[in-house]
Amino acid sequence: MSTSVFQILLLLVSLTLQASGAAPGLAKPNCPDACGDVTIPFPFGIGARCFLEEWYQIVCQQNNTVPILKKIGSRVLGISLDGMIEISLPVIYSHASCGGDGRAAGVSLKGSQFVFSQTRNVFTLVGCDTLATMDTTKSAFVGCSSRCAETNTSISQYTACSGRNGCCQTRLPLNLQHFSVDFKEEGVGAGLGALLLCLVLWGLYKYIKKRKEIKLKEKNFKRNGGLLLESELSSEGHVEKNKLFNSKDLKKATNNFNQDRILGRGGQGTVYKGMLTDGKIVAIKKSQAIDEGKVKQFINEVFILSQINHRNIVKLLGCCLETKVPLLVYEFIPNGTLYQYLHDPKEEYHVSWDTRLRIATEIAGALFYLHSAASIPIYHRDIKSTNILLDEKYRAKVADFGTFGYLDPEYFQSSQFTDKSDVYSFGVVLVELLTGQKPISSLREQEGRSLATYFIISMEENRLFDIVDAQVLKEGKKEEIASFANLAKRCLNLNGRSRPTMKEVAMELEGMRKLLDPLGIQQNQEDREATESYDVACKSSKSNIDADVITFSDVQPFSPSETG
Repeated sequence: MSTSVFQILLLLVSLTLQASGAAPGLAKPNCPDACGDVTIPFPFGIGARCFLEEWYQIVCQQNNTVPILKKIGSRVLGISLDGMIEISLPVIYSHASCGGDGRAAGVSLKGSQFVFSQTRNVFTLVGCDTLATMDTTKSAFVGCSSRCAETNTSISQYTACSGRNGCCQTRLPLNLQHFSVDFKEEGVGAGLGALLLCLVLWGLYKYIKKRKEIKLKEKNFKRNGGLLLESELSSEGHVEKNKLFNSKDLKKATNNFNQDRILGRGGQGTVYKGMLTDGKIVAIKKSQAIDEGKVKQFINEVFILSQINHRNIVKLLGCCLETKVPLLVYEFIPNGTLYQYLHDPKEEYHVSWDTRLRIATEIAGALFYLHSAASIPIYHRDIKSTNILLDEKYRAKVADFGTFGYLDPEYFQSSQFTDKSDVYSFGVVLVELLTGQKPISSLREQEGRSLATYFIISMEENRLFDIVDAQVLKEGKKEEIASFANLAKRCLNLNGRSRPTMKEVAMELEGMRKLLDPLGIQQNQEDREATESYDVACKSSKSNIDADVITFSDVQPFSPSETG
């Protein structure tokens, strides 16, 4: 049994009144403002065009004395200006002599702005040894049980509703819009026992599920090399610097890896934007599964790369190894890629010659740092403009992904990457900066679809200044442009041994930039100091790393997957 009068809370009624322009408590012009002794203010109304929408339509019946809320057919007892409408509902009951299964149809306010008021309504049951539950669309259990302590005492003799005198009460759930009621008259003991059994089984299910999740995380952690990485980090004292994240935090950071959080996709995984619990924005890369034979190599690479601290290289903050595939956490770089900066047709800003030269110098310095500064050489293997990210100050940050247009031709013959492979790829980026053209384009003739080939042919035919970007021609001196182009040509030499080293490339670019920006000397000195600091750190850990050369093959930072 339930109360015969319910209070319904109308959300947004004040906003509706304000939007309608009607005075508080008044009906719309030319509309009835009352039915019987009940005042009918807008947004409610009687008659066509007198109410806001169908849930607010009132029908005045029985000689215009009884207002009915038409949508649910219930009598309106009153409408207050504080957002409450009081309606009358029939008593819900169940008795063996009445037949049926003891389940009564409830009331639904779905699709409206109404909810049953939690503060002005009470779920009340009257009856002996009875359990009544309220079925709602929510998962919360709502109900109560009543017992009759003295069989010879009439229920009407009690003045309080305590649960032991044939009457019980409980609060309604918050924001309730729909309910129906179930009665169980075969005995409260059996009902409560069944309920208790269900709760025990549910708790057991949750416990077993959690244990399975913990064991699965432990299994993934071991399979992905977590124990090896923990050993490396603890032995070198890098636990504070390089964090092992848990999967729960990273799921929360990415809203359970929501598609809307995707920053880019690549051959080695998908990258998501996330926010950690401390508010820090990061890029979280969900890698591909690791071959069991390469787990040790993967962990060695993570360990080495996590120690890199260079202003022009994306920082690896840590990883999570308790998921099916490893999750790598990087610093978030906000201003997109060099590719977008150069080739986005919506970009109104023209990239100056000085900016291009600065970016080239920063990339070269980062690659020289990887090749020469560390006690274990690190080959990037896939330098390209979509891998060059730009931070809040538009400084270059080297990251990683892969495409055909940048790869060293010697790789297709030997299947081996060297430091000179990075030099070739960097040469393509230099040409991109110089010409503003994409590395692969169907707009050029067949033999010149590759930008590297197109550039070499143009150089050999003395047509360099025909293909140079207009902004570069406008701002740069011909001697500077020619020097830049000749350096790019040397980097693109088909014979790897004839290419310059990244140290030589970096020094030449620094020399060019000094002519434009003498203050660049101080910044270069800062980079060299950072390099020396890293070199000391790496020399102490070399004995624990089982590799002669580190590449970025399986540990790739993020960037969009687009190519020209």
